[in-house]
Amino acid sequence: MKTLKENIKELEIPAAFYKAVYGVEKEGLRVLSNGELALTDHPKQFGNRSFHPYIQTDFSESQLELITPPVNSIHETHRWLSAIHEVTLRTMADDEYIWPMSMPVVLPKENDIPIAKLDKVEDVNYRNHLAEKYGKNKQMLSGVHYNFEFDKHFIDELYHNQTDIADPIQFKSAVYLKLAKNFLRYRWLLTYLLGAAPVADSSFFKSERYEETPPKGYVRSIRSSHYGYANTDDVTISFETLTDYVENLEEAVNEGKLFEEREFYSGVRLRGTKTARELLTKGIAYVELRIFDLNPFDAYGISEQDMQFIHLFCMFMVWKDKTSDMNDVALGKKMSDFVALEHPYEKTEFQEEGLTLIEEMLEMIQLTNGSEAALECVRQAKKQLLDPKLTLAGQMIKGIEEAGSYLTFGLELAHNYKQAAFEKFYALKGFTNMEMSTQLLISDAIQKGIKIDILDETEQFLKLSYKKHTEYVKNANMTSKDQYIAPLIMENKTVTKKILNDAGFKVPQGEEYHTEEEANAGFWQYAHKGIVVKPKSTNYGVGISIFKEGARFEDYQSAIKFAFKEDTTVLVEEFIEGTEYRFFVLNDEVAAILLRIPANVIGDGQHTVRELVAEKNKDVLRGTDHRAPLEKIQLNEIEQLMLKGQGYTTESIPDADVRVYLRENSNVSTGGDSIDVTDIIDDSYKKAAVEMTKVIGAKVCGVDLIIPDYQKPSTPENPGYTVIEANFNPAMHMHAFVSEGQGRPLTIGILKMLFPEAVQ
Repeated sequence: MKTLKENIKELEIPAAFYKAVYGVEKEGLRVLSNGELALTDHPKQFGNRSFHPYIQTDFSESQLELITPPVNSIHETHRWLSAIHEVTLRTMADDEYIWPMSMPVVLPKENDIPIAKLDKVEDVNYRNHLAEKYGKNKQMLSGVHYNFEFDKHFIDELYHNQTDIADPIQFKSAVYLKLAKNFLRYRWLLTYLLGAAPVADSSFFKSERYEETPPKGYVRSIRSSHYGYANTDDVTISFETLTDYVENLEEAVNEGKLFEEREFYSGVRLRGTKTARELLTKGIAYVELRIFDLNPFDAYGISEQDMQFIHLFCMFMVWKDKTSDMNDVALGKKMSDFVALEHPYEKTEFQEEGLTLIEEMLEMIQLTNGSEAALECVRQAKKQLLDPKLTLAGQMIKGIEEAGSYLTFGLELAHNYKQAAFEKFYALKGFTNMEMSTQLLISDAIQKGIKIDILDETEQFLKLSYKKHTEYVKNANMTSKDQYIAPLIMENKTVTKKILNDAGFKVPQGEEYHTEEEANAGFWQYAHKGIVVKPKSTNYGVGISIFKEGARFEDYQSAIKFAFKEDTTVLVEEFIEGTEYRFFVLNDEVAAILLRIPANVIGDGQHTVRELVAEKNKDVLRGTDHRAPLEKIQLNEIEQLMLKGQGYTTESIPDADVRVYLRENSNVSTGGDSIDVTDIIDDSYKKAAVEMTKVIGAKVCGVDLIIPDYQKPSTPENPGYTVIEANFNPAMHMHAFVSEGQGRPLTIGILKMLFPEAVQ
């Protein structure tokens, strides 16, 4: 009979060998700044836990469970975990934190620990059973469940390269069973390396159902020892065969030893079906590895290196020649329990076996053409075997003693992690490569429990799902709610202007040119007039030049040339006196109005324009490519042309308190400042903006109006505005985070429009 190792060697499929599907379920207690358990309800902003794919509660109302979607890389898993964590921290009450360690904070009396308030009666009954059987204190332990699925191509290739098992489902289950049994035999090594529960508050050991004598001094993992959360001794489930596993589990439930199948608390669970019985026909889809303590040194409870080592360990478990039997599994449990109660500074009793395992893992990686990163990951584990102080538990002792106590150490970390979640409050950890508005939409979707699939990250294309309802979104606000023609209309400024003009709205007069020569020949009619030069199809203010007092011919030529870089057709329109406002129309309502001040600096009599721009660009709110609320000011051709019109160059030193403009157009996307004025603009202008959007056929639109006096009502006979542009995919982040006034979060409005049943 060919071993799996021989099979893998024959195939030479290193790419598939190192691929997998991962998922993480991370528990964590909500705590107060004084170290007490937060007894408040699960935040209502998270929506209904019955359907939430990312943010749940475990046993207690105070115990969060954060769940990543299944993805194909460790990095992707960690970035989802970081994003979900960040959304959770930003949503929680100001004085609440996520406890970063497995052992709980100071616990109240058991009667005061709130059981999760769930919709389904059977879920509440199950938790009441657990509280009665094991005590609530045990339920307050937190950890990480690591879901691991082999790459499908890897399993398929192995199956076709053997003849011992004819059925592909049975073959796959056999591979997972080998992994499970060997994992349980050798899990002590993971307890040694990743155990991170060396001490606990005395309240944990005092239950109304029991009172235990705490371990004397530090240990590696209280949670992984007999002090932790385990089934009673009469529950014995065999992994020898899948049939044994299923029948033993059903028998334990039928005899009342387990309330439900999910009460089985093995270090490994065989997963992929609703009931254990279905595993016999459908096969094992993945394993849930449940032994891991929270890593307090990672803000999200498990580091990418931790995850990498666990993956390599899993592959090694199927690589090994021998498949453990249940006697080996029993031995593995004893070894893990023993290691869990060793002092973290002591070399483990099983160091020799551990070093042998490490050397075999290194050999496996070399024989399968593994990466240098994989080799280094295992080498680091070897260093920890030789020096126990390098393990998580060893590092924790140092941290606890430096802080003065276990609680102080944990609270310092909890405060630091929450503070870090707000450092770039406008961005979403893990997704900062995407546009700001998309980040905000993903953040809101995570919070509200709307499932997100990123179809094309570069194009900002998302699939959003709630129950059986699916919507597709591009660039955070382009949706099926708009008519197909709407963005095509708005992209073409000439068409937009004609449609709005025909509908009775006031638009600026102007001409359209298709060549530079044609445009230059038409200069005579603009020589003494204020004008705007812009590409016919533009967004974010790109390619626009404004001359309020008219332009000299050479400056006009430069503006025409600049505009033709962005499009094959250029518009020259009359300049309209007044102040420009951006109306954000969402689902037939004006959700926000912004006054945008063109890019500018204020002189101090000492620094050049270039230096003043550099200093202003240091603002944390300024970034590039729409990934920050405000854009950095540039000093390109158009900005230098603007300076020239005011008598400056980039090396000029403006007098103190003199405002120098770098742009004529006021787009935030070209470095402008933002002021929210939603509440002070007369309603007649809001009504006009909504009607314009309807004419175009859009549900989301950025309407730019020039208004001389926003307090004077506009009427059809005497419109108090001129509409400059209607923009598809208008930026939303600039409304959420403004220089002055009230920020208007708009992405939640997009979700409410798409999923009214989920977002109230």
